[in-house]
Amino acid sequence: MNKTVIGVLASGRGSNLQAIIDAIEAGRLAVTVGVVISDNPEANVLKRLAGSDIPAVCIDRRQFACRQDFEAAVAEELNVRHVELVVLAGFMRILGRYFIDRFAGKIMNIHPSLLPAFPGENAQLQALQYGVKVSGCTVHFVDEGMDTGPIILQEAVPVMEDDTEETLSERILHAEHILYPRALALYCEGRLCMDGRRVYIKKE
Repeated sequence: MNKTVIGVLASGRGSNLQAIIDAIEAGRLAVTVGVVISDNPEANVLKRLAGSDIPAVCIDRRQFACRQDFEAAVAEELNVRHVELVVLAGFMRILGRYFIDRFAGKIMNIHPSLLPAFPGENAQLQALQYGVKVSGCTVHFVDEGMDTGPIILQEAVPVMEDDTEETLSERILHAEHILYPRALALYCEGRLCMDGRRVYIKKE
């Protein structure tokens, strides 16, 4: 059975990428990481992969005149690596129509809230300031909006009375590390079916 080739886009420390790698090594996820691309030359995710056999590439947004030129370079790198599914793991740029059209229905993201609540940056702080008792994380397909794509999986995380942004973020991150590989496995098993905004999970 051929493994799905994924391309991971990341801007930061790469902890969700590490969770994906751990799931692969544990036999819970049958994918091949074809390439990891960062838009940030200082990203810890690039340092994390130093010495590994996973190709890691920096495509610095600042080197391009416009967003479409940058996205074209990223898309070309993904195509060269035969990537079938694009996985956003802390990628801090909003993707435009050009890129999304090229990989329609084949881009996933994870967000640290129960969408549609608290999209965008600082979702954990938004949750605390609003006073919710439950937050969590969401894996979704990517569209042109800000965290507005069809929802694949969600995991609830309780908000404690004494939570800070840091403690809530850490608890949600732990849930992310479990949820993201699970969503990727469903995709690779061909068990995700999209009907408009709704994503159905086929039984095994």
